[in-house]
Amino acid sequence: MGKVITIANQKGGVGKTTTAVNLAACVAEKGHKTLLVDLDPQANATSSFGHQPGTVDVSTYNMLVGGKDPHEILMQTAVDNLDLLPAASDLSGAEVELVNALAREMKLRQSLSGIVGEYEYIFVDCPPSLGLLTLNALCAANSLISPIQCEYYALEGLTLLMNTVRLIRRQINPSLEVEGIVMTMFDSRTNLSTRVVEEVKKFFRSKVYQTVIPRNVRLGEAPSFGKPIILFDPKCLGTKAYRNLAAEFLTLNGQS
Repeated sequence: MGKVITIANQKGGVGKTTTAVNLAACVAEKGHKTLLVDLDPQANATSSFGHQPGTVDVSTYNMLVGGKDPHEILMQTAVDNLDLLPAASDLSGAEVELVNALAREMKLRQSLSGIVGEYEYIFVDCPPSLGLLTLNALCAANSLISPIQCEYYALEGLTLLMNTVRLIRRQINPSLEVEGIVMTMFDSRTNLSTRVVEEVKKFFRSKVYQTVIPRNVRLGEAPSFGKPIILFDPKCLGTKAYRNLAAEFLTLNGQS
């Protein structure tokens, strides 16, 4: 049975989608059958693999709202061992359409139930909010990875996310764990970045990954070319960082 990892932070601009796309790609690169689920109406994870939202005929919206079989939505990517369940802009209406649905917070878990056994790891990219889509992702997940930007307000709002995790554990998904915290956009030239990492480590202790993702121009450029960083620039600092993160992630999961 595959492990479902939700990547979430309700604060925008923290490198959430960048982490979802590139961690999934690097895990797949190491030979593990991997699926990336785009649950963000902005569909940035989808466009990061060269599929513009307007060109996607069926998406995670059709899966959640229309009950579409995920096998009919699956797209292969240019990365070996990595498949994609794409998003489109119509996903923005899903929260409204699902509001009166029976077991509305369980739609993603139900949708993935027939496919989860086909992958070792399933990563879910969420919107930058704690709405119904993110709630679905947390209810479907075995664990949570939360990226935190190395900036002054890094911990702002994270308490709310952790409170939501505790609530979901108590009421819906008792197996949900915090997989790890990823520090992103680290700038070694500033004392601020170093202080923020230290503060987050005090708060989350062993849950903070040793790998820190640096500020890197190539990481910012890669999505506009429709490629994960390992295909866009295999030798840049961003690629090295996400490969290291994938190695650390797999080691903590007893693999290599």
